[in-house]
Order: sequence, then C-alpha cells, then structure tokens
Amino acid sequence: MTDTKIRWGIIGPGSIAKAFFGGVNGSRHGVIAAIATRDPSKPNLATDFPGIRVVKGYDALLADPEIDAVYIAVPHTGHAEWAIKAAEAGKHVLVEKPFALSSFEISAVLHAHEQAGTFAGEAFMYRLHPQTARLIELIQSGAIGEVRMIQSSFGFSMGKFQPDHRLFASELAGGGILDVGGYPVSMARLIAGAAMGKPFADPVKVAGTAKLNAEGTDDWAAAILTFENGIVAQVSCAVMANLDNVLRIHGSEGRIEVPDFWFAGGDRTRGEGRIDIIRNGQTETISVGEQRHVYSFEADAAAEAIFAKRQELAAPGMSWADSLGNARVLDQWRRDAGIEFSVEKPSTRTKTLANRTLGPNTGVIPKRSIPGLSKQASAVALGFEDFRSFASGAILLDAFWERGGNIFDTAFVYGGGYTEKLFGEWHRNRGTREGAVLIGKGAHSPLVYPDVIAKQLTQSLDRLQTDYLDIYFMHRDNPEVPVGEFVDAMDAEVKAGRIRGPFGGSNWTMERFDEAVAYAERTGKTRPMALSNNFALSEMLVPIWDGCVTSASDEWKKWLTDRQVTNFSWSSQGRGFFTDRAGPDKTDNEELVRCWYNDKNFARRDRAIELGEQLGHNPIHIALAFVLAQPFPSIPLIGPRTLGELDDSLKAFEIQLTPDQVAWLDHGK
Repeated sequence: MTDTKIRWGIIGPGSIAKAFFGGVNGSRHGVIAAIATRDPSKPNLATDFPGIRVVKGYDALLADPEIDAVYIAVPHTGHAEWAIKAAEAGKHVLVEKPFALSSFEISAVLHAHEQAGTFAGEAFMYRLHPQTARLIELIQSGAIGEVRMIQSSFGFSMGKFQPDHRLFASELAGGGILDVGGYPVSMARLIAGAAMGKPFADPVKVAGTAKLNAEGTDDWAAAILTFENGIVAQVSCAVMANLDNVLRIHGSEGRIEVPDFWFAGGDRTRGEGRIDIIRNGQTETISVGEQRHVYSFEADAAAEAIFAKRQELAAPGMSWADSLGNARVLDQWRRDAGIEFSVEKPSTRTKTLANRTLGPNTGVIPKRSIPGLSKQASAVALGFEDFRSFASGAILLDAFWERGGNIFDTAFVYGGGYTEKLFGEWHRNRGTREGAVLIGKGAHSPLVYPDVIAKQLTQSLDRLQTDYLDIYFMHRDNPEVPVGEFVDAMDAEVKAGRIRGPFGGSNWTMERFDEAVAYAERTGKTRPMALSNNFALSEMLVPIWDGCVTSASDEWKKWLTDRQVTNFSWSSQGRGFFTDRAGPDKTDNEELVRCWYNDKNFARRDRAIELGEQLGHNPIHIALAFVLAQPFPSIPLIGPRTLGELDDSLKAFEIQLTPDQVAWLDHGK
C-alpha cells in the first residue's frame, strides 16, 4: 500500500465531524488538512479540532488544492448540494448518512461523481468495522442455520418535542427514519444478502408506519421488509423513544444478538465488537477485540478505494447500488407514513439540487422549427410520468432544461393527473412557461368524445397552472364518432386561445388523419398538423396497449414524408429492444417478445449494433439517431428516469446519420 496520505477536508464542524476527525487521526491512510465553517470564530473549533486549519466557507474548501477528499457532515438537507459541488471541484467525498434525502437525490449525486471520475461513499461506518465482516462470516457459515427473521432497532429519546431542532424540523428533514432508520434497514439488507451469498439484498416488499409530530416528521416508526428468500425483517427507529437497540438474527438453529451494532457495542471512539450466539439455551460470546477508533475503518476504506481508482466502497461498505437500494426502502417507508419534508415542496425548493438558480435553456439538445408552432422547440421531448413528487421530478426537469430541452409531454391521464400538476408546479417555480413547449393530451379511452375535449382541457390547464397548451393531441380515436366533430372541438379550442400550436391525434390511423384534414379544409376549420404515434427503428408488431398505433411501417414512412406531418414518437427507442435486455435467446420480458420480436426487427438490431461499433456508440444511440434523421418532422419522446439515462439518450446527438445509413439500418441496403 502506498505511503501517500489522503488529505481530508471536513465540511460542517458538528459532533459527527469531531468523531470523524478522531477516526482519521487514528487511520493508516489519511490526515485532516482543513475544516470549513461559515463562522471561523466559533469557540469550540480549537478544542474539538485541535491544530486544524480552519477555512471560511465551504466553497473555499472545495477550491483548496491541498484537499483531496471531503467529509460532508452538514445537516441532511445540504448533503446532495455539497456532494455535487465537490464532484464539480474534482474532490472525492465521504458523505455522512443519509447520503441525501431520497434515492432520486442520491442518483443525481452519483451521476455527478461518475461524470467527474471521483469517489463517493455513504458513511455508514459500522459497515467497515471488523465486527460486520465477522457477522457475515457467521451467517454464511451456518452458525444459526437458515436465517428466517431479523429484528433491528435504533431509537433514543430527545425528551421533548423541539420544533426547531434538526431532529424534528421538517425544513431540516428531521425525524427518526432519515436520521437513524437507515441503520436497521441497511443491516437487515446486509444480513438478508449474506444469507443469499450476496453483498446485500433489496426487499421485494416494504410496509411502513410512523407516529408523526406537529412538524410532520416521525417521532417513532416501524417497518416490515420482506425479501425474496422468505426472510422477514422488523425494523424500527425513534427520536422520542428509547428502544432496546439490539440486532437479533433468528435462524433455524439459534439466534445472534448484537447490541448497538452501529458503534460495535461501544461509542464514537472505540467498539470491541461483541456478538452473542444463542443456541439450545446456551450463549457464546464472540468479540473481535478491536481497539482502533471506530471511524478509522471507513476513512481507510475510502482511501484504499481512491488509491485503487475505484469510485465506490468495497463490500461490506456501502456501494452505490447498496446506497440506492437502502434509500429506496427509506423512500417507501416515508411514503407509507405520509412524510414529505417542507424542504422538498415546490414552495421551498426554488433552486436546483445544487442550490443554484435554474440555468439557461441551452446545451447539447439542438432547437428546430415545428410546423404550426411559433416557438423554437428542442429536437426531443421529455416524458416524465413516472415521478410522484416535486422533489424527485424537478431534478430531471431541471437537467433536461439546462441541456437545451424545452418540449414537455403531459396528458390528462398520466399519474392520475399528477404529471400535469408536477409540470405546473415546476414552471411556476422556475419561471419557464413561456420558453417551454407544452404538450397536452386528452380524450383517452373510454372517454373519447368531442365534449370531453373541452372538459378535460379545463381541468388540465388548471393542474398545469397555465391558460394554454402549445401542442394538443387527442390521446385516442373513436372511429364511431364522425371525425369532423373532433376537428370542430379542437378548432374551438384554437379559436379560444387554449391551443396555440399544432393539434392532432395520438394513435390515429393515416386514413382517419387524412379524413380530418379534408374535413377541416372543406369547412374552413383549423386543420390537424401533427400525430403522436409510435415510431422507432424497430417496428411494433402488435399494440403495447389497446388502441395504440405504430407508424414505423414502410407505408407509414412514405405517408409521413409525402405529407410532412410532424410525428412525436413514443417508445422511440423500442422500449429496451436495442439494449441487452433483448435478444433471440432472451424471452423473459413478455412485452418485448410480444411486441418487437421477429426476424426483421432483429436484423435491424444487428445493424444498429454493427454501426454503433463503427461509430463508437451503443445501438440504443443509433436507434434514437434513426428517429431524429427522418425526412419528415420527427420528434422523439424520451422517458429517462435518472440523469444517467438522460445523458445516455442525448449521446444520439453526437451521431449524424446519412440518408444511406438510415436506409441501411431500416432495410439492410
């Protein structure tokens, strides 16, 4: 191992930072180089951190060339911000638990570090203590037989409710679940994984509850985690109840008990690591006899990862996937308990996750003209119906905007109306409405009738907090209704100013669209100008959902080109057909097999793979570039769930397919 030391800087001089300070001083591979505070005159700095260099301001520490890695010990609400800013400054980070407020925030933090090539770890220091490795050995050696149940708690009492204290205040993400609930959850997931021979396991079911206080945060809480191998875990936490704080692992031949596992049975300085094995009424006590500072192990594990140019901790430390899985359990626990922090709400979260004003609408996504639309529009549109909170959805909406995207796809039925509400809150919060191109859809089956268009549009505009749409589509068609009645209804909304750009149908046939255009021209009404049908390099063989229409056939391509009708294509990347989820020998995904598997599509997939290898891109990038390169106005809808997926999709803009390449991908000649 190298004699080089990792030079640590600390952001946030609280009690946990003091413990880490002691841990690094007792570590093999680290030194504390500086601590950052907004108030260098604090009287405790000299006594809590003797001899340390004090830097005024967190930004100054990140800019300090004498700092290699940063330990982030600010309140929970600042974890994501400073972890992202550290990545931007090229600094490695160890972030005190919780990594961030949600799995969505953690994903964004990890994306920033992935892009920067820096290390990022979540500081569950007990995971790196030798006690944990010994516990895993006992489980995997069958010391108590087959693991069946796990009970784990971490609870203490603050004595009285203190609304301004960080452990209670909603604006500081207070409550037991986020502060200490991650310990029993992470331990249960570790033990369940060890029983399966894995570093960790994610539960297949989470059911949580909590007692909430006047701040809407949890005083005490409990949850049941069910794992695929049948293990059931009972986890609990509290900030207003003294729990027994013992880990119990029940097996077919006995049980293991570990008191205060997060300190290895000790305190913030030393824990010898006691493990009790109870079998047949007899107790065997094992102690790892560790005397080193309990925080020294995570400091050394982080240093070893950095030296090895790894971006995450090695097991049993919290890997990136482990941290994400843990956070998803906490997310569900909070949802079940009805906890949304005030700091996560749109009235408070007025800036990006990095605590900056939203940047300009420029980036890698180019702008283009769309027939019938007065605004310049991005070359791709964003679908975001999977998000169910402002805090989670805003991360992606902000990123799409700052990368140059300005078309946002919504619909009356998406998320039971929440997608529209989310966009309304976001554009109001960020001031983006006039620069955005907003797609709305209504009249989905079974309510596909002319009078529904106006009624649903009124509700949609209210949820969207705007008085107009830029683009409107009927979400389905009803061939039993004369098409002219639908044209009349949409034309009335154009005249009323509630539709200010092109309108048309989603999942409409070419015959029906031609009939609608002919009716409009004959009667002097506004004519339909756009469709939103499936279009991709792979041709959809049967509808994914009832009433869906694909426009990927040769007949459709000629029709769209001849008429220059704009198509906003959904499932534009084949819903995973161009990833390793698909293949002739992969038949576990029923939808892929049913909708996309045939020889013609696999030949297209093979050609996308071949061209991708030539151009240095993945086949999914080629597939999206194919949709962008059509000889008619073609706007792909993309539906990334993470920043990583968004940036991966946008690699398609690095590819400029020639007409010959487009033809070859489609037909092989």
